[in-house]
Amino acid sequence: MLWPFSLVGTLPPWGVLILGFIDFAIRVLALGIIPGNRRPTTAMAWLLGIFFVPALGVILFLLFGNFRLSRRRRAQQEAVNTRVRAGTSALAAVESQYAGPEWVASAAELNKTLGSLPMVDGNSVQLLPGYPDSITAMAAAAREATSFINAEFYIMSSDHITDELLTALEDAAERGVEVRILFDHLGTLRIKGYRKLIARLRASKICWRPMLPLRPVHGQWRRPDLRNHRKIMVIDGEVAFTGSQNLIEPSYNNPRHRKIGREWVELMACMRGPIVTTLNVVFATDWLSETDESLEHQLGHRPEAVPGHVTAQVVPSGPGFITENNLRLFNTLIYSAQHKLSICSPYFVPDDSLLYAVTTAAQRGVDVELFVSEKGDQFLVHHAQQSYYEALLEAGVRIHLYKAPFVLHAKHFTVDDEVAVLGSSNMDMRSFSLNLEVSVMLLGEDIVQRIRAVEDTYRGISHELKLEDWLKRPMRVKYVDNVARLTATLQ
Repeated sequence: MLWPFSLVGTLPPWGVLILGFIDFAIRVLALGIIPGNRRPTTAMAWLLGIFFVPALGVILFLLFGNFRLSRRRRAQQEAVNTRVRAGTSALAAVESQYAGPEWVASAAELNKTLGSLPMVDGNSVQLLPGYPDSITAMAAAAREATSFINAEFYIMSSDHITDELLTALEDAAERGVEVRILFDHLGTLRIKGYRKLIARLRASKICWRPMLPLRPVHGQWRRPDLRNHRKIMVIDGEVAFTGSQNLIEPSYNNPRHRKIGREWVELMACMRGPIVTTLNVVFATDWLSETDESLEHQLGHRPEAVPGHVTAQVVPSGPGFITENNLRLFNTLIYSAQHKLSICSPYFVPDDSLLYAVTTAAQRGVDVELFVSEKGDQFLVHHAQQSYYEALLEAGVRIHLYKAPFVLHAKHFTVDDEVAVLGSSNMDMRSFSLNLEVSVMLLGEDIVQRIRAVEDTYRGISHELKLEDWLKRPMRVKYVDNVARLTATLQ
């Protein structure tokens, strides 16, 4: 029953009967309510929790069961999408001249339907695989800013690595550049040195806000584990940075990580061309949501020069959208693969649709490889990820384990010689449903080969996991993997 036995024992028979009826009614209601708009596996996990540990299960479901943002924010997202279509009409009016396969055009149309942003030609993309190199590049761009700087990151920190960039942002604000910063409230709050960062921002002329703040006293309440996981920086509408990296030193200010030499391995990209405007649209949407200030005046900017020859399309996703934009794109591209599919994801915990897409690709003869960390930084997520290795290996997927103690945190994949996807999104159910993410689809053999060159460096540092070795792992490890897999579906 939902009620403690100590309470039931003090009640008269008619009281026990009433509580029994309430208990039965709650279970019946749960059967009809919880499955609505949820994956069957997710619904079953919640129902099992409520039926086996009723009181705790109901409380956890009330806290974590709703994975959508508020109606206000969803309505606001719809309104922004409408304005985005109008605001980027100049970009959309110039149809992309990319002459790739039909399935690429189909994926681009899907992205535009779901995220409202067009595919645009004429971009340059510089890959930045070095952890401090990307921060140095962002700082250099900030020092050249004349009009505005927009930056949003899941985690921000003031430390010996990020100081160069934060100083450049402070100096830019001092000379009159409009500098706006967003960081995820809970994602940054849990990092050592949070108060130092806030004090530094308050002392500057930078405009800043926490994203998805959780402050019940101020009426700011939502599911506690919703996160804005995006990483974007836009300077003057001319240059943008995006990828996997947070603004923090590579050991995440954690003495335990430093002691064992654990550092995060990332991939960022510096982009120029029309894609910069569409990345700025994503920032402007988040800024509007947190401040009610519109930045539409920035979105009409279009660089006159054509800095490169990469065709690209931005794909925003998250609980502000009705659909899981990133998952739909990933599945579409994976099912389209004909020859080679390389995936790099620090947290690979797929839903059934993605698991079928990847294993089916391998079974129909596509060369499929997956790069993951040998040892993850999150216990439950890592063990949930391991629970899928057997099915992947049996299907013919090659799994490369990036040597510990490093954490391979880069997030990208390539399909044949046609498409690369780079951004903030992991290939897990959290990134599909709970996190606000941003991905960039990049087209053309040149950019695919350059990302494959980065993947080649991963392969050189990794060792390949073989099925026969994996099947010999201890039973206790397999047990923990399977239990962790259940927690991954509670969304």
